[in-house]
Amino acid sequence: MSTLKTAIADHGLTQQFWRGATAARLELERVPVERAVTAMRRMVRNLDFDICEMAFATYLCAKVAGVPITALPIFVTRGFHQRAIHVRRGSGVTGPKDLEGRDVLVNRGFTVTTNVWARGILAAEYGVDLDSIRWLPTDDEHVAQYRAPAEVDYRHRGEDIVGLLLTGAYDAAVGDIQSDDPTIVPLIADARQAGIDYFRKTGVYPVNHTIVVKNEALQRNPGLARDLCAGFMESKEAHRARLEAGVGLSSAEAVARDLSRVLGDPFPFGLTANQRALDTLIRFAAAQRVIPRALPIAELFAAGGAELD
Repeated sequence: MSTLKTAIADHGLTQQFWRGATAARLELERVPVERAVTAMRRMVRNLDFDICEMAFATYLCAKVAGVPITALPIFVTRGFHQRAIHVRRGSGVTGPKDLEGRDVLVNRGFTVTTNVWARGILAAEYGVDLDSIRWLPTDDEHVAQYRAPAEVDYRHRGEDIVGLLLTGAYDAAVGDIQSDDPTIVPLIADARQAGIDYFRKTGVYPVNHTIVVKNEALQRNPGLARDLCAGFMESKEAHRARLEAGVGLSSAEAVARDLSRVLGDPFPFGLTANQRALDTLIRFAAAQRVIPRALPIAELFAAGGAELD
């Protein structure tokens, strides 16, 4: 077996993977990854890796574009996205419906998974007419072949989203926006509780990043998908044991441990456990014209991951 170039960010769920027997046996070449978004862009544009972490909406766009990669039913990041809707204090936007008819900034690309979830939640849970809004991303899309709908305007590509909000020219933004400025506040009060309430209502715990494998590598190594899934499952169990021990946890890990009291398994793998989340994200992506139609889940994942169900 030839060495497989592997680009995966250092998450709690993935740390033990590199120490396990699976990674050593598969002769994986670990490519340093500072930001997963950089690796996934290289993957969908140039197929620079054999195995790569990938945001799921980006993966959907890549499949539509014919990029020869296939996902494993492994989800290394996930979370609630009610927190990813921001407004400028004093803008007059006091509820989700107030966004209608306005220009709303979008952190990074229109097809970013967090943004797809945030817009989908606005529509499904709060009745927001997404088509009445002009969306202004601050970056281009990972998948170069993607063509955005008419209501997406890239005039602010390359600009700082926080700076744009603070000019007062725009009232709201969606995305993973980091700012301590008191002028920028969440639109949805107590977003964490809103996310938990959303889960209790829908059974959906949103997926974000998956793992994709180059089709050529899967064809060359028939057992690769099965072996990778087994390795990530071992890594997950080691991570869960660490959370349960509760020693030396980061703030994000402490949140995951607390969520487990509501969710049960905070990191479900496999298609069965993630059916509702995947169906919902695919439906949101199709409704927002991130993809032209809903893609069948069975066509999106490598057969070797079925053992996780």
